[in-house]
Amino acid sequence: MKSFREASAVDEELRGELDPQWTIGDKLHGGYLMAVIGRAVAARAPLPHLVAMTTTFLRPPVPGAVQVEVETLRAGRTAGQYRARLMQDGESCAEALVTQGTLENAAPWWSRAKAPQLPAEEDCFRLPSEAPGSPFPVALLDVVEHRLDPAGLGFAMGQPSPEGRVAGWLRLADGDDWDPLSLLLATDPAPPVSLTLGVTGWAPTLSLTAYVRRLPAPGPVRVVMHSSEITSGRMDEIVEVWDSGDNLVAQATQLAAVRV
Repeated sequence: MKSFREASAVDEELRGELDPQWTIGDKLHGGYLMAVIGRAVAARAPLPHLVAMTTTFLRPPVPGAVQVEVETLRAGRTAGQYRARLMQDGESCAEALVTQGTLENAAPWWSRAKAPQLPAEEDCFRLPSEAPGSPFPVALLDVVEHRLDPAGLGFAMGQPSPEGRVAGWLRLADGDDWDPLSLLLATDPAPPVSLTLGVTGWAPTLSLTAYVRRLPAPGPVRVVMHSSEITSGRMDEIVEVWDSGDNLVAQATQLAAVRV
């Protein structure tokens, strides 16, 4: 099993190899694809950290060789903007606008954000990669440990919750601590909100915008995701990611397709 860093690596020509371990069913995880793009941008950017990324997913790539194309839009002293494209077999699979900058681990100058109150990590349920009755395996869960708040597990027993909320703890199974690129995985957690509402099936991400707010403290992260509405065959998912020091380290909003 490859580590996250190995699975998201690109070479000097910005070529990479998408790893089948980072899949949900037969589809590669959106946060993983964003991380591959982000690593390619970082290889071309003078500033060290990804701070914002908006990605449009055009078609699902398959495990195997990819090429990332990176265009510099502006390289400033405190922020650089880039356009990047994930290519496979001559077709664009995902396109992103990326902002690079420098992140700190100092306390925020001002904040109204409140850390979520969740059961202890050991009291939350670790999602298996192959659950009884699941229509497909989720290999991603072997490389990113998801432990869900038991309050949101009713869907697994045929009792969907009307809350439209997913919360839990995440760790990288390779033992590495979170960093600005791996936090992209946490901004797209499993399961989708639609599943907790009783809507089964794939919920493909159409567009995802992620902000990385600061350098995370060592240890697991807590993730809270909720949806405001499912309408016209689409749902929003709004995510906050908190580190072990009760710091807000990442946020995201995505639009996903849902078949109700």
